[in-house]
Parts: sequence; C-alpha cells; structure tokens
Amino acid sequence: MKRTTAVLFVSAAALAVSAVYAQGGKQAGMTFFVTSVGMGKGADLGGLEGADKHCAELAKAAGAKATSWKAYLSTWMPGGDAGVNARERIGKGPWRNAKGVVVAKNLDDLHSENANINKQTALSEKGEPVKGRGEQPNEHDILTGSDPSGRFSTAGGDTTCGNWTKSGEGSAIVGHHDRQGLKDTWHMKSWNSSHGSRGCSQDQLKASGGAGLFYCFAPN
Repeated sequence: MKRTTAVLFVSAAALAVSAVYAQGGKQAGMTFFVTSVGMGKGADLGGLEGADKHCAELAKAAGAKATSWKAYLSTWMPGGDAGVNARERIGKGPWRNAKGVVVAKNLDDLHSENANINKQTALSEKGEPVKGRGEQPNEHDILTGSDPSGRFSTAGGDTTCGNWTKSGEGSAIVGHHDRQGLKDTWHMKSWNSSHGSRGCSQDQLKASGGAGLFYCFAPN
C-alpha cells in the first residue's frame, strides 16, 4: 500500500512539473529562447543594453521566472582591442527552453557538436517554433556576431553591424537555429556562426533568411 502511494505521489509530482512547462509560454523554468520578434530596425538593437532589455521584456510577457536576461551577442573593437564575447555573458548553464528541454548543460556543451539547438528545440519565449529553411518566410538567420566558440570574430570588417547600432550598410555574423543551409557543410549547420548577413537593415536581413531575431539566455 505504501509503495502504491509513493508511486502515485511521484507520478503526481511529475505531472505537476510537466504542467509548468505546458502553459503555452508561461513556463517559469525557461532560461533560453529565440526572440519571437526582432526590434524592427534590422540589426540596430540599441547595442547590447537594448538587446538585453528586449530579451527581458519578452521573457516577462511570457511568464518566465528569471528576470535577468542576456542576448547572445558579441561585439568587436577596432585596432585589435578585445571585444565582448557572447559566451561570457550568459552564465554557466544548464539552459532550458520553454518546454523544459535542456539545450546545453554548460558552456563547453553549448559550443560543441552536442549542443541541443535545432528546429525542434530553439523555440521562442512563447514555446513556439521559429520558421526555418523551407518555410515562408525563412527566419533561420539568428544574429550573434560570434565565431563558433562564442567569441567575437577576428575575421576583419564589420561582423556585428556596428556593435548592434546600424540598420543600413554593414554585416553581422548569424547562425542557423534549424542547423540547415544551402550546402551540407559544418558552418551551414552551425547554430551560432554560419555566415555574414547581406546588410544590417530589416529588408536586407530578410533577403538572406532572417528577421533580426537573436538568442536570449538567463545567466545562472
């Protein structure tokens, strides 16, 4: 009898946890998401501060418990000075999406082939999938300004649309949240460092398969 009671108790607890992650965007435990909308000005996000604020506002509206959010974005400094590394902004992990699925256990896991970021797991703060390659419109280009290890790029030229302040000429490195591209190569399958955008305006981002979306993480 006691064993049956214990089993029922565990089952009830599991159902309760599942319910938390099934409230259509009200998931208290969410610590990772793709922004459901950009900021409307292409890659001009108001710098890192503006991007972080956008993450926090979207998370709050979705019912997330975490209140501190960081955009997964790097910045670049001319003259060889050190920029900001996206990987150093987001804590140590683990991180969970709006359905409670772990996308990475830690920083090394996140920046390895084991990263569980793909079309099924890279959900918006509402717990909804983001349109990818083969859908209309394709929005799989996610702004990062980062190299595969999550650090600012040393490729040269503009890789961050003026450190996220430009909405005209320039370029920004993007990743593919759906891990798909024109060719079957590693960079086309990269969630954080696939290629440079055609420009920084909203229309230019759309032209290459983006919408000005970016990743948000709750530091932990």
